[in-house]
Amino acid sequence: MAREGEPTLTKHAVVAQEAHAAEVGRTVLRAGGNAIDAAVATAFALAVTVPEAGNLGGGGFLVAYLADRREIVTVDFRETAPRSASPRMYLGSDDKPRPRHRAGAWAAGVPGTVRGLGLAHARWGKLAWANLVQPAARLAREGFPISADLAGSLNSQLGEQKNTKTGRQDDRARLADFTESVSAFARPDGAAWKAGDRFIQSDLAATLERIAAAGPDEFYTGRTAQLIARYMEEKDGRITADDLAAYQARLRPPVHTTFRGCAVWSMGPPSSGGVVHSQMLNILERFDLKADGAQAPRTVHRITEAMRRAFFTRAESLGDPDFVAVATNELVSKAAAGKLAHSIGDRATPSASLAPFAVLPAESDHTTHFSTIDAAGNAVALTYTLEDSYGAKAVVAGAGFLLNNEMGDFNLIPGRTDTSGRIGTPANIIAPGKRMLSSMTPTIVLRNGKVRIVTGSPGGRTIPNTTLWVILGVLEFGLDPRAAVDAPRTHHQWFPDVLLLEGESWTETVRAELAAMGHHWRSTDRLGIANTIVVDPSTGQIHGIADRRRSTTKAAGD
Repeated sequence: MAREGEPTLTKHAVVAQEAHAAEVGRTVLRAGGNAIDAAVATAFALAVTVPEAGNLGGGGFLVAYLADRREIVTVDFRETAPRSASPRMYLGSDDKPRPRHRAGAWAAGVPGTVRGLGLAHARWGKLAWANLVQPAARLAREGFPISADLAGSLNSQLGEQKNTKTGRQDDRARLADFTESVSAFARPDGAAWKAGDRFIQSDLAATLERIAAAGPDEFYTGRTAQLIARYMEEKDGRITADDLAAYQARLRPPVHTTFRGCAVWSMGPPSSGGVVHSQMLNILERFDLKADGAQAPRTVHRITEAMRRAFFTRAESLGDPDFVAVATNELVSKAAAGKLAHSIGDRATPSASLAPFAVLPAESDHTTHFSTIDAAGNAVALTYTLEDSYGAKAVVAGAGFLLNNEMGDFNLIPGRTDTSGRIGTPANIIAPGKRMLSSMTPTIVLRNGKVRIVTGSPGGRTIPNTTLWVILGVLEFGLDPRAAVDAPRTHHQWFPDVLLLEGESWTETVRAELAAMGHHWRSTDRLGIANTIVVDPSTGQIHGIADRRRSTTKAAGD
């Protein structure tokens, strides 16, 4: 059923994790901006209103459809390892990861967000750059009433904890452990935040005002770059002024497949998401899933086995294409999928039988995704992140924004694999200037050259599987857009060999039959937040579907 107040749209839409940011995007569309302009403005606004994931100090990926050219384009603005980085930089003498790879300046890769948004705007935007950044600057300068979710999150990060002293910079560090972060995020009177409080971020506003006036270069060679470099030097970080000046976002070839008469376009490496979910779709089109139904045990079994095989491919083959050869076209070919589909039987395939034990680096689910579409039929799917919630927990002094902790997305222990989730294969080992592998999966589905679906999600390695379930819901199971986003999801990532079942709607019979097939399942509360746009191919009506797994999401449009 439709969410109360869910709009019926015919012109344009922005669907995002937070209402103020979605409204910024809609305002840009009403002012004559296109979907790319709306995406740039929404991304800057989310850096203000969703500080745990929206960002200036992180990175991500953008997939866009240019309707007049009938062309899909993609922008890679993933962070890079600093020039002084080395494969074993986070290991101690015992070859175990030191705790400093998840928090503080030492954990950060060179940020890509501002450069990526700048590249997209320069290539395909319509409105003046300043007009897209200034709304975010105003939100930061004037403040906005925070939600109960954000109030609770900030209080958790800033509050005292038993038997814990502030100042720690290990895997359990919080905002409270960094003086600059407390200054940026604590209430001025030191009291706990509550819903409706006005949240003002003066240093961040000044940074955004500089970027609005001087353009993206300001972040990489101007005053902001100086603040980052100084902070890194003071806090024993690795990023230098030269690292910042050298950073470039890249145009990449998109990943493409077809499914049920539609063209599915997504992000290529160093994002693994496009390859993973394209391979899964190619495998699953060999089966008639609709005949059994979305929640039938055999359907879930087949989807799980497709996930298992695609995530094995991810671990074995994917990395930064500037450093390793990635045979993307071969990996997403129908022929390769046919062989994988043929290997799926009636029982679960033990993950260790595909290859013995692999260790995957921890990948946080604290990302944010939004989707935009304009009246001309242009569309954008954009996913970006700081990695963990609030990234490295460290705010750049005087600049007001958080650093990412993306260096932890590299394979930290070269050559070592085990069952706990890390992986030591060479494709994703740390190297200077290299981009760490990601699971972000911004995706656009076309039918007859027109947008059918725009989707993506946060969720770490659950992202490709969340995107898969949304696409299957619309194209395979024939669900209406709201039902396709609301439907329960599952997740398997090869290792650990566990099937996650979302929510309470999976019956005991289904669970028992999955166990009888050999699946090791457990329940989980939530998988992804798929803020999605679905266009009715018959009427052209736009369905902006804000995923209600997060209470702050909003679809804004006309």
